[in-house]
Amino acid sequence: MVVKHTGKNGLRIVLEKVPFVRSVSIGIWILTGSRNESAENNGISHFLEHMLFKGTKKRNAQDIAEAFDSIGGQVNAFTAKEYTCYYAKVLDHHKEYALEILSDMFFNSIFDEEELEREKNVVLEEIKMAEDTPDDIIHDLLEKTSFANHPLGNPILGKEDTVQAFHREKLQEYMKNHYIPENMVISIAGNVDESFIQTVEDAFHHFQETGTSMKVKAPHFSAGRIERNKDTEQAHICLGYRGLALEDESIYSLIMLNNLLGGSMSSRLFQEIREKRGLAYSVFSYPSTYMDSGLLTIYAGTSKDQLSLLENTIQDTIEQLVKNGITDKELTNNKEQLKGNLLLSLESSSSIMSRNGKNELLLGRERPIDEMVQAIDMVTKESIQFVIEKIFKQSASRALIFPN
Repeated sequence: MVVKHTGKNGLRIVLEKVPFVRSVSIGIWILTGSRNESAENNGISHFLEHMLFKGTKKRNAQDIAEAFDSIGGQVNAFTAKEYTCYYAKVLDHHKEYALEILSDMFFNSIFDEEELEREKNVVLEEIKMAEDTPDDIIHDLLEKTSFANHPLGNPILGKEDTVQAFHREKLQEYMKNHYIPENMVISIAGNVDESFIQTVEDAFHHFQETGTSMKVKAPHFSAGRIERNKDTEQAHICLGYRGLALEDESIYSLIMLNNLLGGSMSSRLFQEIREKRGLAYSVFSYPSTYMDSGLLTIYAGTSKDQLSLLENTIQDTIEQLVKNGITDKELTNNKEQLKGNLLLSLESSSSIMSRNGKNELLLGRERPIDEMVQAIDMVTKESIQFVIEKIFKQSASRALIFPN
């Protein structure tokens, strides 16, 4: 059972006890990501995430790393389009120590100028690494053309000129405006009692509102096309279809559609393109769901002379779905696969922490496992066909990378 507590300052804390594990996972979730940025400060959410590991008033960057290594724990963070998360996973008897370090990083990071300049180089190298990986960068290109002139189309890492312009005051101002109790959830899962909620509140009770929650505008999907030539061996293609928002009533039908289309080794795209025709090593699909919009992406990479055949095969597979729908066997198999993946995730405290944190942050409520299993069971061939026609009877956006 998930226990929820809201502090006097509005900070939400969710905790789920998992007595059969020896670990505790703690995550600080903030409702801000690249979607909340402007063209001028694109990448600041990700850069700020990096800088919180670079030293506090009483710990330098090495101290933070050694603190978790010395207890056999893990600490990390990530930035997404709509949120940022700082998290740690430790043995249960180290949970107070992990919370103290995370709160120290959150409240007392000093943004040392020397560390800041050094980290700019690290992030710039990260951007270059992504540029050198065409099967990574093509997804950024697809979002750029699908969400034209909207922050959802901006890369999470930012751009070279925006990263170079970051300085301490700009980071502090962004943190002041977005890292506020109203925009945050602290999620805890593992071998931990409900009494730990008071420990968390004690660590964050002095945290007060400093900014205002930023309203975001819904994007307009654009069926555009973007191409790039690179020094690469393969041609890469991404197709993007307007998807569904996070709380759309058809979201589980979409998840199942994606799974049978390109989300697994038994999916139609994998079997047709890789197993039967040998056109690609990597081919898959995935849904991106945001609070007010979504995208269904199909990716594949192949040699340049096979690109036309590959794209035609993808389109033929989609047309067969639209025309004939799915089979009873696909419906049954995919229901069991999704329920299996969901239930197996219960064996990890970090997975439980992430699920609870995202649900509270994005939905404002718990989504019980039984409710999710029931929703999967309620998916029908007709509900999937409705989503198939809704998504694929519209034009797709395209991103392509061609070898030089």
